[in-house]
Amino acid sequence: MKHLLITSSLIAVIAVPGSLGCDSCFGPTNHVEHVRHVKRMQPGAPNATYGPTRALEWGQLNFLHTTDTHGWLEGHLKEENYGADWGDFVSFSNQLKRHAAKLGSDLLVVDTGDLHDGAGLSDATTVDGEISLKIFDKINYDLLTIGNHELYLAEVANQTAKEIAAYWGDKYLTSNVQILDSDTNGWEYIGNTHKYLTTEQGLRIMAFGVLFDFTGNANTTKVIPAATMITENWFVDAVNYAEPIDLFLILGHNPARPDADGSTFGLLHDTIRKVHPRTPIQFFGGHSHIRDFAVLDSSSTSLESGRYCETLGWLSMSGFDKDNSGLGNTTLPHGVPHPTRKATSNSTSPFKYARRYLDWNRKTFEFHSQPISSTFDSPSGLSTSSEITTYREQLHLGELYGCVPQDYCMTCAPFTSSNNIFPMLSQALAETVVNENRTDTPRYIISNTGGIRFDMHKGPFTYDDNFIVSPFRDAFLYVPDVPCGLASTVLNGLNNAGASQKRGLGVVPVERDICVDPLTTGFMGLEVRDEDGHVHAHSEVTRRQVVDLTPGYTTTDDFGTDGDDTAHSEIPYYEIPDFFQGEGGFGEDGCTDVVDLVFVDFIESDVLAILGSGYSDSDVDYYVSANFTTQDYLAEFVKASDLFQAGLPNCTIA
Repeated sequence: MKHLLITSSLIAVIAVPGSLGCDSCFGPTNHVEHVRHVKRMQPGAPNATYGPTRALEWGQLNFLHTTDTHGWLEGHLKEENYGADWGDFVSFSNQLKRHAAKLGSDLLVVDTGDLHDGAGLSDATTVDGEISLKIFDKINYDLLTIGNHELYLAEVANQTAKEIAAYWGDKYLTSNVQILDSDTNGWEYIGNTHKYLTTEQGLRIMAFGVLFDFTGNANTTKVIPAATMITENWFVDAVNYAEPIDLFLILGHNPARPDADGSTFGLLHDTIRKVHPRTPIQFFGGHSHIRDFAVLDSSSTSLESGRYCETLGWLSMSGFDKDNSGLGNTTLPHGVPHPTRKATSNSTSPFKYARRYLDWNRKTFEFHSQPISSTFDSPSGLSTSSEITTYREQLHLGELYGCVPQDYCMTCAPFTSSNNIFPMLSQALAETVVNENRTDTPRYIISNTGGIRFDMHKGPFTYDDNFIVSPFRDAFLYVPDVPCGLASTVLNGLNNAGASQKRGLGVVPVERDICVDPLTTGFMGLEVRDEDGHVHAHSEVTRRQVVDLTPGYTTTDDFGTDGDDTAHSEIPYYEIPDFFQGEGGFGEDGCTDVVDLVFVDFIESDVLAILGSGYSDSDVDYYVSANFTTQDYLAEFVKASDLFQAGLPNCTIA
């Protein structure tokens, strides 16, 4: 089974008793789960109804950033805001690369990991990523790093070493991740520990790729804690490199905000600053699936660019001159807006920054391409889109299972609401997780909300959607004939205490999907500094030019509320517990004697602890079979449910 670490605080969720609420996560605390309401540009996918209104700021050094793509290379087939596919990104990134060259400016395209576990294009193959990695490689990346989802399973880790790292060569940075070499029986870095490079315009960069201190990896891999890594000779030598360094670049599958739970960016920043007190340090993060931009000091910032091909991050900076860099041409690019903000209000640093979160759709990409080319699509982009269509057909990802009668969201409605996905999933558990030899005994079936990672949208429910909504493979275990009074305490006990992780080869912990997308409303009175550091009242005129906003990202970060490239309306956010329960086989009187207590396999030790000393692992067995998992029950329910079959055969996207 394979599971997603959604947010940095999940590192603590499993090990620390008690449920974690979103107030414990980094970033703004009034979180809003954004609803995805649009589509990508595969056949039949609609484009966004509106898009950005502002040109991008171009500096001397610019970045396009992707992270946590999780196989969503086909784009979002039911959501306009995020409807572009990987081929559209190929066309767009190539155009911007050419434009940067004409401007005499540098553009680096970077990725910060997690390429697996999220959509059928990556997950429907025998080894995850067999097809999706071929598509991913179509982008002309300059630097990349590894994510934790490349390390859960030994077979995927081997694929990462033999295919991803081998393909990208010294561009693929894994400063603290090693793999066991089967030939030498020794530990080898999957990629390069670091890279010293000179850009086309002459900037000299020292780059690293650092994974957070992850411990759920397969035992054929090793994640070296950052506190250990910074003491190693190669790292000390790289920081004290004999050649000039104009910028330190840290790519990390790591929460962008250094004070976030689990982030090691603060430690890396402080270590480099002891040797280079003024050299700019630029961080690119990931893992926590949010849009965020953090200021670390007057010449150091950190950007994180969302998840699931919903966001393309843009960062630009200027301030390099002949005194602080190797640039031959220190003028700003002509005919385009430039970065204007100092990192801090009292900064004496020459560096200025701009950041933007671009919605992943054709309208966005075409808008920012208009000054560059009259034709958006490139032959390589069109070819990539065509390949995606072909692969989707070969994998039968469009196979129709049912018709979803309404939108079911994870957090935009109260947990018990009919608009929330979990009451429907509780019914699905009750009706499909059944041992035919024990139908005379009622059952509680406990699963975790973290095993569900996406909303269900009104319209067709396909083989692909089953991966998108319920991608993880946890078998159902059970303890037979548990007294009702005791069995009825287990759900609350789990939600009050959290759940432990299993370790070892091929066993992946499940984490609660909390604090996803800290989306907050814009607010009046925000202080914004101009290029001279003067404070001005924030104006929302630009953001209110669009009258009918669709729900989506509404981000607040260290630079304020103007980072979202396209304006959206906010979405309500409601807390959900760690676990939910289906109840099957009960009569009108409810639980009167004993029940079969059914639960997902990774929480076995927690369930036994709650049941007490009278129970042990010898009482536990598979409830249906070892092969019937959490990836199976929803699809079976949809196929059998009158509610989901009623809209066939003419089911259309809302």
